[in-house]
Amino acid sequence: MEYRRFGRTELQIPVFSCGGMRYQFKWKDVPRWTIPQKNQRNLEATINRALEVGINHIETARGYGTSELQLGRILPHFAREKLIIQTKIAPNEDPKKFRQTFDKSFNLLKLDYIDLLGIHGINTAELLDYTVKPGGCMEVVRQLQREGKVRFVGFSTHGATDVIVKTISTNEFDYVNLHWYYIFQNNWAAIEAANRHDMGVFIISPSDKGGHLYNPPEKLVELCKPLSPMVFNDLFCLSHPQVHTLSLGAAKPADFDEHLKVLPLLNKAEEILPAILERLEETAIATLGENWYHTWQQGLPSPEETPGNVNIPTILWLRNLALAYDMLEYGKARYNMLGNGGHWFPGQKADNLEKLDLSECLANSPHAERIPEYLAECDRLLRDKNVKRLSQQ
Repeated sequence: MEYRRFGRTELQIPVFSCGGMRYQFKWKDVPRWTIPQKNQRNLEATINRALEVGINHIETARGYGTSELQLGRILPHFAREKLIIQTKIAPNEDPKKFRQTFDKSFNLLKLDYIDLLGIHGINTAELLDYTVKPGGCMEVVRQLQREGKVRFVGFSTHGATDVIVKTISTNEFDYVNLHWYYIFQNNWAAIEAANRHDMGVFIISPSDKGGHLYNPPEKLVELCKPLSPMVFNDLFCLSHPQVHTLSLGAAKPADFDEHLKVLPLLNKAEEILPAILERLEETAIATLGENWYHTWQQGLPSPEETPGNVNIPTILWLRNLALAYDMLEYGKARYNMLGNGGHWFPGQKADNLEKLDLSECLANSPHAERIPEYLAECDRLLRDKNVKRLSQQ
Protein backbone atom coordinates (compact mmCIF):
# COMPACT_ATOMS: atom_id res chain seq x y z
CA MET A 1 0.00 0.00 0.00
CA GLU A 2 1.11 3.55 -0.68
CA TYR A 3 0.44 6.27 1.88
CA ARG A 4 0.22 10.02 1.43
CA ARG A 5 0.34 12.93 3.86
CA PHE A 6 -3.30 13.92 4.46
CA GLY A 7 -2.75 17.66 4.52
CA ARG A 8 -2.30 19.45 7.79
CA THR A 9 -3.64 16.52 9.77
CA GLU A 10 -0.14 15.02 9.19
CA LEU A 11 -1.81 11.59 9.06
CA GLN A 12 -0.25 9.12 6.63
CA ILE A 13 -3.37 7.95 4.85
CA PRO A 14 -3.55 5.00 2.43
CA VAL A 15 -4.30 5.93 -1.17
CA PHE A 16 -7.41 3.75 -0.85
CA SER A 17 -9.96 4.14 1.94
CA CYS A 18 -12.56 1.59 3.00
CA GLY A 19 -15.93 3.31 2.61
CA GLY A 20 -18.71 2.02 4.84
CA MET A 21 -21.89 2.51 2.82
CA ARG A 22 -22.24 -0.80 0.96
CA TYR A 23 -21.56 -3.62 3.40
CA GLN A 24 -24.04 -2.67 6.08
CA PHE A 25 -27.32 -4.52 6.64
CA LYS A 26 -29.80 -1.64 6.36
CA TRP A 27 -29.91 2.03 5.39
CA LYS A 28 -31.84 2.73 8.58
CA ASP A 29 -31.23 1.96 12.23
CA VAL A 30 -32.52 -1.41 13.38
CA PRO A 31 -32.13 -3.36 16.63
CA ARG A 32 -28.76 -5.08 16.92
CA TRP A 33 -30.32 -8.53 17.23
CA THR A 34 -32.05 -8.24 13.83
CA ILE A 35 -28.75 -8.05 11.92
CA PRO A 36 -28.09 -11.46 10.32
CA GLN A 37 -24.86 -13.16 11.33
CA LYS A 38 -24.07 -13.74 7.65
CA ASN A 39 -24.15 -10.00 7.01
CA GLN A 40 -22.03 -9.21 10.07
CA ARG A 41 -19.46 -11.86 9.11
CA ASN A 42 -19.21 -10.37 5.61
CA LEU A 43 -18.63 -6.89 7.05
CA GLU A 44 -15.95 -8.21 9.39
CA ALA A 45 -14.28 -10.15 6.58
CA THR A 46 -14.28 -6.96 4.48
CA ILE A 47 -12.63 -4.95 7.24
CA ASN A 48 -10.09 -7.69 7.87
CA ARG A 49 -9.23 -7.79 4.17
CA ALA A 50 -8.86 -4.00 4.07
CA LEU A 51 -6.40 -4.08 6.98
CA GLU A 52 -4.57 -7.05 5.50
CA VAL A 53 -3.73 -5.04 2.37
CA GLY A 54 -2.85 -1.88 4.32
CA ILE A 55 -6.12 0.05 4.09
CA ASN A 56 -6.38 1.29 7.67
CA HIS A 57 -8.68 4.25 6.95
CA ILE A 58 -12.28 3.15 7.62
CA GLU A 59 -14.91 5.72 6.65
CA THR A 60 -18.60 5.72 7.57
CA ALA A 61 -21.42 8.10 8.53
CA ARG A 62 -24.43 8.44 10.77
CA GLY A 63 -26.49 8.49 7.59
CA TYR A 64 -25.31 5.00 6.58
CA GLY A 65 -27.90 3.10 8.59
CA THR A 66 -26.44 0.17 10.53
CA SER A 67 -22.86 0.76 9.34
CA GLU A 68 -21.67 2.38 12.59
CA LEU A 69 -23.46 -0.18 14.76
CA GLN A 70 -21.86 -3.06 12.87
CA LEU A 71 -18.41 -1.47 12.81
CA GLY A 72 -18.68 -0.98 16.57
CA ARG A 73 -18.70 -4.77 16.91
CA ILE A 74 -15.27 -5.18 15.29
CA LEU A 75 -13.21 -1.96 15.44
CA PRO A 76 -12.53 -2.09 19.21
CA HIS A 77 -10.72 -5.41 18.69
CA PHE A 78 -7.87 -3.79 16.73
CA ALA A 79 -4.95 -1.71 18.01
CA ARG A 80 -6.53 1.75 18.05
CA GLU A 81 -3.37 3.63 17.04
CA LYS A 82 -3.18 1.62 13.81
CA LEU A 83 -6.63 2.73 12.62
CA ILE A 84 -7.82 5.98 11.05
CA ILE A 85 -11.58 6.20 11.64
CA GLN A 86 -13.85 8.74 9.98
CA THR A 87 -17.53 9.26 10.53
CA LYS A 88 -19.74 12.04 9.27
CA ILE A 89 -22.61 14.01 10.80
CA ALA A 90 -25.00 16.20 8.81
CA PRO A 91 -25.10 19.89 9.77
CA ASN A 92 -28.13 20.98 11.72
CA GLU A 93 -29.63 24.39 12.33
CA ASP A 94 -29.83 23.39 15.99
CA PRO A 95 -26.30 22.64 17.28
CA LYS A 96 -27.74 20.70 20.22
CA LYS A 97 -29.25 18.20 17.78
CA PHE A 98 -25.92 18.01 15.98
CA ARG A 99 -24.26 17.09 19.28
CA GLN A 100 -26.92 14.49 20.04
CA THR A 101 -26.35 12.90 16.63
CA PHE A 102 -22.60 12.84 17.19
CA ASP A 103 -23.07 11.21 20.60
CA LYS A 104 -25.12 8.45 18.98
CA SER A 105 -22.41 7.80 16.39
CA PHE A 106 -19.70 7.88 19.03
CA ASN A 107 -21.51 5.39 21.24
CA LEU A 108 -22.24 3.05 18.34
CA LEU A 109 -18.60 2.96 17.18
CA LYS A 110 -17.40 2.15 20.71
CA LEU A 111 -14.12 4.03 20.33
CA ASP A 112 -12.37 6.49 22.63
CA TYR A 113 -11.99 9.05 19.86
CA ILE A 114 -12.75 9.71 16.19
CA ASP A 115 -9.76 10.59 14.03
CA LEU A 116 -11.71 12.41 11.33
CA LEU A 117 -15.14 13.96 11.84
CA GLY A 118 -16.77 15.13 8.62
CA ILE A 119 -19.61 17.61 8.42
CA HIS A 120 -21.74 15.54 6.07
CA GLY A 121 -23.14 17.24 3.00
CA ILE A 122 -22.27 20.94 2.97
CA ASN A 123 -24.04 21.23 -0.37
CA THR A 124 -25.62 24.69 -0.04
CA ALA A 125 -24.84 28.11 1.40
CA GLU A 126 -27.52 27.53 4.04
CA LEU A 127 -25.88 24.32 5.28
CA LEU A 128 -22.52 26.09 5.37
CA ASP A 129 -24.10 28.79 7.52
CA TYR A 130 -25.50 26.18 9.94
CA THR A 131 -21.96 24.92 10.29
CA VAL A 132 -19.79 28.02 10.69
CA LYS A 133 -22.13 30.66 12.12
CA PRO A 134 -21.45 31.82 15.68
CA GLY A 135 -22.88 29.17 17.99
CA GLY A 136 -23.22 26.72 15.11
CA CYS A 137 -22.04 23.16 14.56
CA MET A 138 -18.34 24.05 14.42
CA GLU A 139 -18.46 25.33 17.98
CA VAL A 140 -19.75 21.88 18.99
CA VAL A 141 -16.88 20.29 17.06
CA ARG A 142 -14.32 22.47 18.82
CA GLN A 143 -15.79 21.39 22.14
CA LEU A 144 -15.53 17.74 21.07
CA GLN A 145 -11.88 18.34 20.22
CA ARG A 146 -11.28 19.82 23.66
CA GLU A 147 -12.92 16.71 25.15
CA GLY A 148 -10.53 14.52 23.19
CA LYS A 149 -13.33 12.83 21.24
CA VAL A 150 -12.40 14.25 17.83
CA ARG A 151 -8.94 14.84 16.37
CA PHE A 152 -9.57 16.56 13.01
CA VAL A 153 -12.58 18.03 11.25
CA GLY A 154 -13.45 18.11 7.58
CA PHE A 155 -16.51 18.23 5.39
CA SER A 156 -18.07 16.16 2.64
CA THR A 157 -19.94 17.73 -0.24
CA HIS A 158 -21.96 17.04 -3.36
CA GLY A 159 -22.39 20.78 -3.86
CA ALA A 160 -21.45 23.16 -6.65
CA THR A 161 -17.78 24.06 -6.97
CA ASP A 162 -18.33 27.63 -5.78
CA VAL A 163 -19.97 26.38 -2.57
CA ILE A 164 -17.05 23.99 -1.99
CA VAL A 165 -14.46 26.72 -2.55
CA LYS A 166 -16.35 29.09 -0.24
CA THR A 167 -16.40 26.41 2.47
CA ILE A 168 -12.69 25.75 2.06
CA SER A 169 -11.96 29.48 2.26
CA THR A 170 -13.32 29.63 5.82
CA ASN A 171 -10.11 27.76 6.82
CA GLU A 172 -12.12 25.90 9.47
CA PHE A 173 -11.53 22.45 8.00
CA ASP A 174 -8.61 20.04 7.87
CA TYR A 175 -9.83 18.00 4.91
CA VAL A 176 -12.53 17.70 2.25
CA ASN A 177 -14.46 14.76 0.75
CA LEU A 178 -15.60 15.60 -2.79
CA HIS A 179 -16.34 14.18 -6.24
CA TRP A 180 -13.60 14.29 -8.85
CA TYR A 181 -12.60 11.64 -11.39
CA TYR A 182 -11.98 11.29 -15.13
CA ILE A 183 -15.58 11.78 -16.28
CA PHE A 184 -16.17 14.64 -13.82
CA GLN A 185 -13.30 17.08 -13.38
CA ASN A 186 -15.33 20.21 -12.56
CA ASN A 187 -14.13 20.32 -8.96
CA TRP A 188 -10.44 20.72 -9.77
CA ALA A 189 -10.61 24.36 -8.62
CA ALA A 190 -11.81 23.09 -5.22
CA ILE A 191 -8.93 20.62 -5.01
CA GLU A 192 -6.49 23.43 -5.79
CA ALA A 193 -8.11 25.56 -3.07
CA ALA A 194 -7.84 22.68 -0.59
CA ASN A 195 -4.16 22.31 -1.41
CA ARG A 196 -3.58 26.01 -0.80
CA HIS A 197 -5.09 25.54 2.66
CA ASP A 198 -3.03 22.36 3.20
CA MET A 199 -6.18 20.25 3.52
CA GLY A 200 -6.47 16.53 2.96
CA VAL A 201 -8.31 15.57 -0.25
CA PHE A 202 -10.56 12.48 -0.22
CA ILE A 203 -12.34 11.45 -3.43
CA ILE A 204 -15.89 10.16 -2.98
CA SER A 205 -17.13 7.11 -4.91
CA PRO A 206 -14.70 7.05 -7.87
CA SER A 207 -15.97 3.68 -9.07
CA ASP A 208 -19.75 4.12 -8.65
CA LYS A 209 -20.43 7.83 -9.17
CA GLY A 210 -17.31 7.81 -11.34
CA GLY A 211 -19.10 5.78 -13.98
CA HIS A 212 -20.47 2.45 -12.63
CA LEU A 213 -17.00 1.08 -13.33
CA TYR A 214 -17.72 -2.25 -11.68
CA ASN A 215 -19.90 -2.97 -14.75
CA PRO A 216 -18.60 -0.73 -17.55
CA PRO A 217 -19.89 -0.70 -21.14
CA GLU A 218 -17.79 -2.61 -23.66
CA LYS A 219 -16.88 0.58 -25.54
CA LEU A 220 -15.30 2.04 -22.40
CA VAL A 221 -13.50 -1.24 -21.72
CA GLU A 222 -11.92 -1.12 -25.17
CA LEU A 223 -10.93 2.54 -24.86
CA CYS A 224 -9.20 1.99 -21.51
CA LYS A 225 -7.09 -1.00 -22.52
CA PRO A 226 -4.64 -2.31 -21.38
CA LEU A 227 -6.22 -1.22 -18.08
CA SER A 228 -9.74 -1.88 -16.89
CA PRO A 229 -11.86 1.30 -16.63
CA MET A 230 -11.66 0.99 -12.84
CA VAL A 231 -7.86 0.77 -12.77
CA PHE A 232 -7.59 3.56 -15.36
CA ASN A 233 -9.75 5.86 -13.25
CA ASP A 234 -7.81 5.05 -10.08
CA LEU A 235 -4.52 5.74 -11.84
CA PHE A 236 -5.87 8.96 -13.37
CA CYS A 237 -6.92 10.25 -9.96
CA LEU A 238 -3.82 9.14 -8.07
CA SER A 239 -1.46 10.44 -10.75
CA HIS A 240 -2.34 13.85 -9.30
CA PRO A 241 -0.37 14.30 -6.04
CA GLN A 242 -2.99 16.84 -4.92
CA VAL A 243 -5.32 13.85 -4.37
CA HIS A 244 -4.60 11.79 -1.27
CA THR A 245 -7.11 8.95 -1.05
CA LEU A 246 -9.92 7.33 -3.03
CA SER A 247 -12.91 5.82 -1.27
CA LEU A 248 -13.65 2.21 -2.18
CA GLY A 249 -17.22 1.34 -1.22
CA ALA A 250 -16.52 -2.36 -0.80
CA ALA A 251 -19.52 -4.63 -0.37
CA LYS A 252 -17.37 -7.76 0.12
CA PRO A 253 -13.68 -8.61 0.60
CA ALA A 254 -13.01 -9.30 -3.09
CA ASP A 255 -14.07 -5.76 -4.05
CA PHE A 256 -10.57 -4.48 -3.26
CA ASP A 257 -8.83 -6.80 -5.70
CA GLU A 258 -9.21 -4.86 -8.95
CA HIS A 259 -8.20 -1.60 -7.29
CA LEU A 260 -5.01 -3.10 -5.89
CA LYS A 261 -3.78 -3.64 -9.45
CA VAL A 262 -3.05 0.09 -9.68
CA LEU A 263 -0.43 0.12 -6.93
CA PRO A 264 2.53 -1.14 -9.03
CA LEU A 265 1.49 1.31 -11.78
CA LEU A 266 1.62 4.52 -9.75
CA ASN A 267 5.18 5.36 -10.76
CA LYS A 268 4.39 4.53 -14.41
CA ALA A 269 1.39 6.84 -14.86
CA GLU A 270 3.24 9.14 -17.27
CA GLU A 271 3.98 6.15 -19.52
CA ILE A 272 0.55 4.51 -19.37
CA LEU A 273 -2.07 7.28 -19.22
CA PRO A 274 -1.37 9.48 -22.28
CA ALA A 275 -2.43 6.91 -24.89
CA ILE A 276 -5.67 6.12 -23.04
CA LEU A 277 -6.46 9.78 -22.46
CA GLU A 278 -5.87 10.51 -26.13
CA ARG A 279 -8.22 7.71 -27.23
CA LEU A 280 -10.95 8.87 -24.87
CA GLU A 281 -10.69 12.45 -26.07
CA GLU A 282 -10.51 11.53 -29.76
CA THR A 283 -13.58 9.31 -29.40
CA ALA A 284 -15.57 12.04 -27.65
CA ILE A 285 -14.60 14.62 -30.29
CA ALA A 286 -15.44 12.26 -33.14
CA THR A 287 -18.86 11.57 -31.59
CA LEU A 288 -19.83 14.97 -30.26
CA GLY A 289 -17.88 17.39 -32.47
CA GLU A 290 -14.77 19.31 -31.52
CA ASN A 291 -16.45 22.66 -30.93
CA TRP A 292 -19.11 21.12 -28.67
CA TYR A 293 -16.51 19.04 -26.79
CA HIS A 294 -14.45 22.09 -25.90
CA THR A 295 -17.21 24.65 -25.29
CA TRP A 296 -20.43 22.90 -24.22
CA GLN A 297 -20.21 24.09 -20.60
CA GLN A 298 -19.80 27.76 -21.45
CA GLY A 299 -22.58 30.06 -20.26
CA LEU A 300 -24.85 27.35 -18.86
CA PRO A 301 -27.30 28.39 -16.13
CA SER A 302 -27.63 26.66 -12.77
CA PRO A 303 -30.91 24.87 -11.99
CA GLU A 304 -31.91 27.83 -9.82
CA GLU A 305 -31.55 30.13 -12.83
CA THR A 306 -33.52 27.86 -15.16
CA PRO A 307 -37.30 27.71 -15.72
CA GLY A 308 -38.66 24.50 -14.26
CA ASN A 309 -35.44 24.09 -12.27
CA VAL A 310 -34.07 21.92 -15.12
CA ASN A 311 -30.46 20.88 -14.43
CA ILE A 312 -29.10 21.67 -17.88
CA PRO A 313 -25.36 21.16 -17.14
CA THR A 314 -25.90 17.70 -15.64
CA ILE A 315 -28.26 16.57 -18.41
CA LEU A 316 -25.88 17.65 -21.18
CA TRP A 317 -22.98 15.97 -19.36
CA LEU A 318 -24.90 12.69 -19.15
CA ARG A 319 -25.80 12.98 -22.84
CA ASN A 320 -22.12 13.40 -23.69
CA LEU A 321 -21.18 10.26 -21.73
CA ALA A 322 -24.01 8.20 -23.18
CA LEU A 323 -23.17 9.12 -26.77
CA ALA A 324 -19.37 9.12 -26.55
CA TYR A 325 -18.79 6.09 -24.32
CA ASP A 326 -22.09 4.16 -24.38
CA MET A 327 -22.58 4.94 -20.68
CA LEU A 328 -26.34 4.48 -20.92
CA GLU A 329 -26.90 2.61 -17.66
CA TYR A 330 -24.88 5.13 -15.71
CA GLY A 331 -26.73 7.94 -17.46
CA LYS A 332 -30.11 6.42 -16.64
CA ALA A 333 -29.19 5.97 -12.97
CA ARG A 334 -28.10 9.59 -12.62
CA TYR A 335 -30.70 11.21 -14.90
CA ASN A 336 -33.64 9.56 -13.19
CA MET A 337 -32.44 10.74 -9.80
CA LEU A 338 -33.12 14.32 -10.88
CA GLY A 339 -36.20 15.50 -9.03
CA ASN A 340 -35.58 13.03 -6.20
CA GLY A 341 -32.08 13.89 -4.95
CA GLY A 342 -32.75 17.09 -3.01
CA HIS A 343 -29.64 19.20 -2.39
CA TRP A 344 -27.48 16.10 -2.90
CA PHE A 345 -28.37 15.99 -6.62
CA PRO A 346 -30.41 19.10 -7.41
CA GLY A 347 -32.65 20.10 -10.27
CA GLN A 348 -35.21 18.47 -12.53
CA LYS A 349 -35.25 16.32 -15.65
CA ALA A 350 -35.93 17.68 -19.15
CA ASP A 351 -39.32 15.99 -19.39
CA ASN A 352 -41.48 19.11 -19.59
CA LEU A 353 -39.63 21.29 -22.12
CA GLU A 354 -42.64 22.16 -24.27
CA LYS A 355 -43.95 24.32 -21.41
CA LEU A 356 -40.65 26.12 -20.77
CA ASP A 357 -38.95 29.05 -22.46
CA LEU A 358 -35.20 28.55 -22.02
CA SER A 359 -34.08 31.35 -24.35
CA GLU A 360 -33.26 33.87 -21.63
CA CYS A 361 -31.34 31.50 -19.35
CA LEU A 362 -29.32 30.20 -22.33
CA ALA A 363 -28.48 33.64 -23.69
CA ASN A 364 -24.80 33.30 -22.69
CA SER A 365 -24.31 29.87 -24.25
CA PRO A 366 -22.71 29.59 -27.72
CA HIS A 367 -25.00 26.61 -28.29
CA ALA A 368 -28.28 28.20 -27.17
CA GLU A 369 -30.19 27.19 -30.31
CA ARG A 370 -29.22 23.51 -30.12
CA ILE A 371 -29.44 22.88 -26.39
CA PRO A 372 -33.25 22.43 -26.14
CA GLU A 373 -33.00 19.77 -28.86
CA TYR A 374 -30.16 18.04 -27.00
CA LEU A 375 -32.09 18.13 -23.73
CA ALA A 376 -35.10 16.50 -25.39
CA GLU A 377 -32.81 13.91 -26.98
CA CYS A 378 -31.30 13.07 -23.60
CA ASP A 379 -34.74 12.67 -22.05
CA ARG A 380 -35.73 10.21 -24.79
CA LEU A 381 -32.44 8.35 -24.39
CA LEU A 382 -32.26 8.12 -20.61
CA ARG A 383 -35.71 8.51 -19.11
CA ASP A 384 -36.63 5.47 -17.05
CA LYS A 385 -38.26 4.83 -13.70
CA ASN A 386 -37.37 7.35 -11.01
CA VAL A 387 -34.27 6.59 -8.96
CA LYS A 388 -33.71 7.43 -5.31
CA ARG A 389 -30.45 7.96 -3.47
CA LEU A 390 -29.17 4.82 -1.76
CA SER A 391 -29.98 6.20 1.67
CA GLN A 392 -33.63 6.69 0.59
CA GLN A 393 -34.09 3.15 -0.69
